[in-house]
Amino acid sequence: MQRRTMAELASRWLSRNADALTDSERRVLQSAIDRKTVSFYAGDTEHQGATAGARVADAVARIGGSWSFIISFLVFLVAWAALNSVFLVSGAFDPYPYIFLNLVLSMLAAIQAPVIMMSQNRQAERDRAAAAHDYEVNLKAEIEIMALHEKLDELRHNQIIVMRDDIRHLAEQMQQLEEKLLSRARPARSRK
Repeated sequence: MQRRTMAELASRWLSRNADALTDSERRVLQSAIDRKTVSFYAGDTEHQGATAGARVADAVARIGGSWSFIISFLVFLVAWAALNSVFLVSGAFDPYPYIFLNLVLSMLAAIQAPVIMMSQNRQAERDRAAAAHDYEVNLKAEIEIMALHEKLDELRHNQIIVMRDDIRHLAEQMQQLEEKLLSRARPARSRK
């Protein structure tokens, strides 16, 4: 592909003025001009720049949202109720209606909910970044496909020109052969 300017490619492939391009569209067009890739493995950047608190929030969300946590917590609740209702009937440290358990669960929920929301916010940021990256990769793929179409169209056009020239040359040769044949046939007729 011959070297083209950003303005020409923006007009040709994106049907926009180069000044109206977003940063990601500029990056993609520049990568097309430079013949470089725009894709990268997003897993490398997942924990890059994350604070310790953010990593803890991710771990809490990962553990708190698993079946093993739910099942183990259910086992804990059943054990708590069984211990305080059946085994320690006379000396239960948290008798029914389990006021201390309610306090512990309320405090756990009060701490766990914002931590999980922090993790969800980080995940939403990662999803937005991944979507922007997907857009860039898809745009680059479309641009490369359009460039291939242009190359194929140019090749096809050049082949048609060569075939037209070949046909014109063959037509001229046939004209010359026809003239030779006619010139040979005339003297033969004049002799008879």
